[in-house]
This record gives sequence, structure tokens and C-alpha cells, in this order.
Amino acid sequence: QVQLVESGGGLVQAGGSLRLSCVVSGIIDNIHTMAWYRQTPGKQREWITSITRAGDVSYEDFVKGRFTISRDDAKNTLYLQMNSLKFEDTGVYYCALFSNLNYWGQGTQVTVSS
Repeated sequence: QVQLVESGGGLVQAGGSLRLSCVVSGIIDNIHTMAWYRQTPGKQREWITSITRAGDVSYEDFVKGRFTISRDDAKNTLYLQMNSLKFEDTGVYYCALFSNLNYWGQGTQVTVSS
């Protein structure tokens, strides 16, 4: 059974940093991309950043220069380093894995106080 479990969310002041982790367990064939999404209050879930199997990364404009995606294949873990956090970054953050099937974590809450 495949599971994605996020952690690292919490309450932080504006300008602060958090690092989210997403541990992947289970056997998965043909992974091609892993990504982070978020759902902020009153909005639909939106894509933030992704990393391909080859290591190519891409970011949504509103996080460029502030957030960094990375992964540790030995630990089966995806990371999201978030710096210079803003109030509008508040929301639930989800990791996702895209292969022959798509998998999602349960989300971790990030709250940025102004």
C-alpha cells in the first residue's frame, strides 16, 4: 500500500521559515514527477512546485526565490524548504506523486501570522 505522509507544518511569523517533509512508503513503479500543492483559504488546490525523476524543477511564480523543492531518494522523502513566508502562504500543503497512478498525502497545515 502506497502512503505519502507530510510533516513539518506549523505556526510561523511572517518572514520566517519552515521545512516540510513528505515520506513515501510502498512500492511504486515508474515515478515521473513529485510535487507540492497547497490549498489556501477560499481557493482551490493549486500547484506550487515539482521535481521530475531526472531532477528538473519548476516553480509557480509566487514562490520563486522563496521556496525550494528537493528530494532524498535514499530516504524516500520529498522536501519543501519555505523561506520568507508571507501571510498569504497560509494553507494546507500537500505532496503528490505521479506515476502510473497518482498519489496524495493528507496535507499539513501551515499558518503564517502577520
